[in-house]
Amino acid sequence: MLKLSQNPPVLYPRASVLAELPGRWWVAHTKSRFEKAFAHELMQREVSFFLPMRERVMISSGKKRRVLMPLFPSYVFFCGGEEQRYQALTTDRLCQVIEVMDQAALVKDLTQLSRALAARAELDLHPYAAVGQRCRITGGVFEGIEGVVIQRDHVARVVLQVSILGQGAAMEIDADLLEAAEEPQMARAPISARGATVRPSWQVR
Repeated sequence: MLKLSQNPPVLYPRASVLAELPGRWWVAHTKSRFEKAFAHELMQREVSFFLPMRERVMISSGKKRRVLMPLFPSYVFFCGGEEQRYQALTTDRLCQVIEVMDQAALVKDLTQLSRALAARAELDLHPYAAVGQRCRITGGVFEGIEGVVIQRDHVARVVLQVSILGQGAAMEIDADLLEAAEEPQMARAPISARGATVRPSWQVR
């Protein structure tokens, strides 16, 4: 577990506006928990990148610690040409590199995220621990307990179900200690208010 000072920067190199960084943007799909290691290697190779991160509470040896965690697990955005893409692939940290067709849309999305992070907005992956989602408690005396989120704020209210009775009991837990209980490939896509599937604008078409 890295100390805050040991983490890579969110944006490298520093720029007043993310759009100032030259080259095409690519989406790196990293191996599990390799986002920061990949970002460090990009720094060594002088490759520009954006790794959105947020502070989360982790419990280690009974003590709470604040750590930086990737906002989008297993994804790092990097910038450059074919040479930089090749350098990224040679790090042996990736599953694949996703080519982005709509560069303008991705730059707009990332610029908004960058501005929010710079202003210290409290960001939360949506639908991470969203109301109605089944989640697992990741630390403390309740670690491993699963339930359905029925209220979401800094403190989440989770229902522990007894399915055969059609009943359950509600408990409150720090929202930072929740993770989705579903496997990543089974997680549902975000749904808009009208019920249509919403996909990130950088997703391959």
